[in-house]
Amino acid sequence: MPNSEFQKADSIYFFDKVLAATVLKLIPRCVTPNHITVLRLVLTPLVVLLMFYQQYYIGLWAFLITAFTDAIDGAMARTRDQITDWGKIYDPVADKILIASTVFIIVLRYIDLWTALIIIILEFFIVALAWYRLKTGAKVQANVWGKIKMILQCAGVTILLLAIVFDLAALIPLASGTLYLAIAFAIVSLLSYGI
Repeated sequence: MPNSEFQKADSIYFFDKVLAATVLKLIPRCVTPNHITVLRLVLTPLVVLLMFYQQYYIGLWAFLITAFTDAIDGAMARTRDQITDWGKIYDPVADKILIASTVFIIVLRYIDLWTALIIIILEFFIVALAWYRLKTGAKVQANVWGKIKMILQCAGVTILLLAIVFDLAALIPLASGTLYLAIAFAIVSLLSYGI
């Protein structure tokens, strides 16, 4: 793990405080947010394999656990003042890999090509812009629009997986709508970076 100097958070969100008072108490201080990000990168191929082989019941749980690591590493970084430049780049990259690969497999299969492509393209542009801003010395920090987008993406994928696992076709329009809303927040998040 790169030895980056820890930075203090500009803001701590309500859910960070909730996680700090509950889940984070179970995680030793020797475990850093970057360790959790690496865990997400390691777990993502398992999620992808489960989705690819249509093992959706186990895949649903694997996706939820892997997606939850995003909330954990962010809350750890902000509440423990362990924000690093490495984490600013690779935490969103890990998110994008998880979402893009899951979207590619199940949204493409159960919703449509265009929804999957738009989500993946927007995720690519958000990471590319964040990387560029960091390399040029501009401030890079997660924003509320990106957090809402990630929550909506995870919710959309979860609803879609529930529809598949429990054969509830009525949930597919709800999953689609949630993902469309996530697309809108992805655009707002991208614009909030100042392009």
